[in-house]
Amino acid sequence: MAAKKKSAHEKLNEKVALKNEPLWLKWSTAERNKAMTFAEGYKKFMKVSKTERLVVENVVSELKKAGFKDMTKTKSLKTGDKVYRVVKNKSVFAFIVGKDKNALQIVGSHADSPRLDLKPHPLYEDSGFALLQSHYYGGIKKYHWVNTPLAIHGVAYTKKGKKVEVHIGDKPNDPVFIIPDLLPHLAQTQMERKATKIIEGEELNIIVGHIPVNDKKIHDKVKHTVMEYLHKEYGLIEEDFTVAELEMVPAGNPVDIGFDRGLVGAYGQDDKVCVYTSLHALLGVRSPTHTAVGMWVDKEEIGSVGNTGAASLILENVATEYAQKAGLKIPVSKLLDDSKALSADVTAGQDPTFKDVNDPLNVSYLGHGVSIEKYGGGGGKYSTNDASAEYMQELRMLADKNKLVWQTGELGKIDIGGGGTIAMYMSRYGMECVDCGPCILGMHAPMEVTSKADIYSAYLFYKAFFHN
Repeated sequence: MAAKKKSAHEKLNEKVALKNEPLWLKWSTAERNKAMTFAEGYKKFMKVSKTERLVVENVVSELKKAGFKDMTKTKSLKTGDKVYRVVKNKSVFAFIVGKDKNALQIVGSHADSPRLDLKPHPLYEDSGFALLQSHYYGGIKKYHWVNTPLAIHGVAYTKKGKKVEVHIGDKPNDPVFIIPDLLPHLAQTQMERKATKIIEGEELNIIVGHIPVNDKKIHDKVKHTVMEYLHKEYGLIEEDFTVAELEMVPAGNPVDIGFDRGLVGAYGQDDKVCVYTSLHALLGVRSPTHTAVGMWVDKEEIGSVGNTGAASLILENVATEYAQKAGLKIPVSKLLDDSKALSADVTAGQDPTFKDVNDPLNVSYLGHGVSIEKYGGGGGKYSTNDASAEYMQELRMLADKNKLVWQTGELGKIDIGGGGTIAMYMSRYGMECVDCGPCILGMHAPMEVTSKADIYSAYLFYKAFFHN
């Protein structure tokens, strides 16, 4: 039977209409398998990278394996050199020096995630328990963190100055910690609170001990048991909490979600999914035209502040060191102005249960590829970067040239919410910059959800960008 001839309107529709299909339907079996395999490496990285310090350690470890050298120990840089620069153990930059050293191709992401930090004097005893008081870091729904197994990771210093690393809760047979919630039988008054106050910040108190020391002369017997353990295992005294940096994060490993295993569930995918994908994109770069730069910074979740956040002079400082060692004849201001960047960060994906918070025509969908967002922020585009039409066109041509699938959207309906990224701090140097990353469900929750298709799509896009 002869095929039905297409009408003029059908032919025109095929040409002009935007089609938005899942990557799973566009990919061959081989490409699907690559995405699934790539996600396995990603899950292994996420398992051991729950804090920004651990991210930096693991990124540097992979860079060293790939032949990158410490830039602080390098006197000069020439085309083809691979170096990295750690900033205060919380941020790291990596460079592959290009044929043209006078411009940078930067993919920047952030290594921190929402969590619970300990207060300076956290440890106390009450009702037969030893507890730690916490102060939440970043934007969270506080009620997410009760009845959730927690692990502790971080560093402390003894009175004599010895650095101590603490990692409890993620190894096999480790104990975990928990913030108990009020039982529903007694929660009538609690349930009348607003959602933001169902659990108050001052109620995020973590149980860390229960067995009292058998000594009548000791007042806080359970607290003493906890300090006895910390002193025996780490040499710590109670005063050491005041200078420590200890973070409580969800315990447990990343998991596959769904019968088909097409999704990844893990804590901290905002924004470690972009850390991993941009790192491996950089590791695959060969002979870039312009110097390829991976940038992984801290403090984005609290406004990119401090001396390791993107709002500081961290990029300018490291770029100055690069320019000096590369023997550039141009000022650093011109180097940065002539550079191009991707702010690699996640965005909100369409949640089938809460669709009303998004414009369905302008939201990203899990499994439809990396999302490139011209602007973010809130309301009238506050706290955002707004990429130019010229730069958006350049990236569209890059995607077409490399046969890459991408999508775009916004983080919620106008005036409902929104969020910023490090793009606004990168673009202030004059460089072209736009947000580009996977979309995600449950952002800032103890377990976030991404599509393996989008993870691999982000990696492919960053890799193409580095080579552009």
